[in-house]
Amino acid sequence: MKRVILKLSGEALAGEVGNVYDDSLIKEIADQVNILIKKGMEICIVIGGGNYWRGRTDHVIDRCKSDQIGMLATVMNCIYVSEVFRACGIETAILTPFPYSNMTEVFNKDLCNSYLRSGHVVFFAGGTGHPFFSTDTCITLRAAEMEADCILLAKNIDGVYDSDPAKNRDAVKYDTLTINEMVEKQLGVIDMTASVMCMENKIPLRVFALKEKNSIINAFEKDFNGTDVTVD
Repeated sequence: MKRVILKLSGEALAGEVGNVYDDSLIKEIADQVNILIKKGMEICIVIGGGNYWRGRTDHVIDRCKSDQIGMLATVMNCIYVSEVFRACGIETAILTPFPYSNMTEVFNKDLCNSYLRSGHVVFFAGGTGHPFFSTDTCITLRAAEMEADCILLAKNIDGVYDSDPAKNRDAVKYDTLTINEMVEKQLGVIDMTASVMCMENKIPLRVFALKEKNSIINAFEKDFNGTDVTVD
């Protein structure tokens, strides 16, 4: 496994400090990514916008406009996290599906490959550029385009369960399952559109808890404390 797409949630970036960003957590992520880059790994990152925007709170805001606000939230997150990475000595690039003045560059595969080959971490901001598509869809779309070996989902829980462990104390964690099983059991790891894309393009996933020590580094190891979602 060399090239991966790492998904970070916006809520996770906020941590437990009550601010929009938990700088110590972001720096810890950067330190792990720096170790992996120096080992020759190629890492792209998608960040959700939940620390800023969780969608419409009522029906006054049009769905398309609400989704556009969410896209802008992901751009802000990528710019911020990119700067923390740069302060840690990591070269970065931010690519968006639409022009965003001089703050980002418009995505294309050749440009992204060039950045990855030169050791940059590439941030995919702005989602797909269209409403009605989540950051889950952005992850799988970019993973397919960039021929990524795996999608890494860093979550608030340590893997995939048969039910919500926050609501069911008897929830059972899967060490491994197939993408087909994930879809059939409607486990909600990623949304249905993204799940189908993973099935069609045979993109595996690894799901793990972001807050566990060295969780991102451990996700590259054969034995890690999470869930492997495999392809047939």
